[in-house]
Amino acid sequence: MSAQIHTASLDGPRPNLLPVRRALLSVSNKQGLIDLARGLHRLGIELVSTGGTQKAIAEAGIPVRPVEELTQFPEMLDGRVKTLHPAVHAGLLARRDHPAHLEALAQAGYGAIDLLVVNLYPFREALAQPGVSHQTVVENIDIGGPAMLRAAAKNHDGVAVLVDPSDYDGVLAGLQSQQGQLAWAQRAQLAAKAFAHTAAYDGAIANFLTGLPLEETQATGQNSVEPPAPARRSDYPAVLSLQFQRQEVLRYGENPHQSAALYRDPAAPVGSLATARQLQGKALSYNNLADADAAWGCVCSFVEPACTIVKHANPCGVAQGADALEAYRRAFSTDPTSAFGGILAFNRPVDRALAEAIAGQFAEVILAPAFSPEALAVFSAKTNLRLLELALPSAGVPPLPELKRISGGLLVQSADTDALTLADLRQVTEKAPTAEQLRDLLFAWKVAAWVKSNAIVFCHGGMTVGVGAGQMSRLDSARIAAIKAGHAGLSLAGSVVASDAFFPFRDGLDVVADAGAVAVIQPGGSMRDDEVIAAANERGIAMVFAGVRHFRH
Repeated sequence: MSAQIHTASLDGPRPNLLPVRRALLSVSNKQGLIDLARGLHRLGIELVSTGGTQKAIAEAGIPVRPVEELTQFPEMLDGRVKTLHPAVHAGLLARRDHPAHLEALAQAGYGAIDLLVVNLYPFREALAQPGVSHQTVVENIDIGGPAMLRAAAKNHDGVAVLVDPSDYDGVLAGLQSQQGQLAWAQRAQLAAKAFAHTAAYDGAIANFLTGLPLEETQATGQNSVEPPAPARRSDYPAVLSLQFQRQEVLRYGENPHQSAALYRDPAAPVGSLATARQLQGKALSYNNLADADAAWGCVCSFVEPACTIVKHANPCGVAQGADALEAYRRAFSTDPTSAFGGILAFNRPVDRALAEAIAGQFAEVILAPAFSPEALAVFSAKTNLRLLELALPSAGVPPLPELKRISGGLLVQSADTDALTLADLRQVTEKAPTAEQLRDLLFAWKVAAWVKSNAIVFCHGGMTVGVGAGQMSRLDSARIAAIKAGHAGLSLAGSVVASDAFFPFRDGLDVVADAGAVAVIQPGGSMRDDEVIAAANERGIAMVFAGVRHFRH
């Protein structure tokens, strides 16, 4: 059976400007409320409000009517029912260009509501509270608010709707410049924002309810069932609702014949790439952003001053140093050829000396927590060079889940946040790594987490000296890493090696030993671990097992 399509009884052009004579305000977030109410009152707009919102406006000395005067009905059920009334919804839904609608309003004794200001109960904030009860979360599911928002947004031909305090000033400015009227384009834009707002809100509720272990609370013949604690909800709800906000349409996608856009997760924490501020340079491309994300994630995994240079999503040079300048010079020396046209990321501010050093190479993007005025002056000559400034991620804030589209579906996983320490390592060879080698092993392990699998990373003295990435064979990755070190004129004698997954055979171990490596870190877990350990002992190499792997596809 096909769905019935509702058609308008009157079609045709709508008036562009419509007057605002009455506003209904009912907000949980009181930010900017008083200034908005005062501005509306000065424009001669009648204010109607509910509960705490009405009290706040009245206490500010601004005339406001309680919504009960419109509905002629007191709120009930502890406030669950107060705006769910025809006086409210008819006032929002009546078409201003439809005489029959206006006549029906008049016969019922209702008036039109031309501006609705609503934001919703803090459901997500309640859910985030430690130890919150199921009932507290449920009580913070707003019903009347979304119903009013949807009504006003549907009828944006005649009603303006506000859900975001950041839009208050714009609406007041529009009303002031247009003699108390708002333009259709502004009303339509606000309506779109309202529907996006209610969609995200309902999506969060659906994620919560479908993430509860409800199968454990099925009726068992008892008269009552204790709801599961919200803290027990799954990270992977049965229905996953996501919402992202478009930041910009990109010039093209991964290739010029593909289109693309950048969307931001509203929940993105501080230090996320999508929060970066571009200081100069031409527009970022799809590939710029993908590479920049890898570079920023890698460099932020280090505490000491560090530099990461990325090319085609793989680090081609990573190093620590006494300062950012030394880190850059050491990272660049790993593979100057691949660094051409690369993405540079620093976990320290960029100063003039560093900017002058970078100016000698061709780079696409530079990311850092800050750029000095002198550095910006140096870079100003490179007008196409993109400079991205963003704060370092806050310690202890968990990263957002990773999403990857596949044909007909979506893969979701937690971020790879493995933070290996010396205490986590298990020595499996007769020879133990030295203290210096252990520091390099942990450094190499961090780098390997950002190299496409199969990954082999040679390091020495807190810098990469050879990187083999993205090969179908781990053996080939080891060979390529050694070859690239030779091309850069770097010796692998005395280096250490990180392998993102176990060595399936001893041949990979032999390749890195032949190249000059003296210590290896790998996850372990192969059915031939004993063979690889024996090979390491035979070659006089120290080896430790991490117990975890770092596949990156």
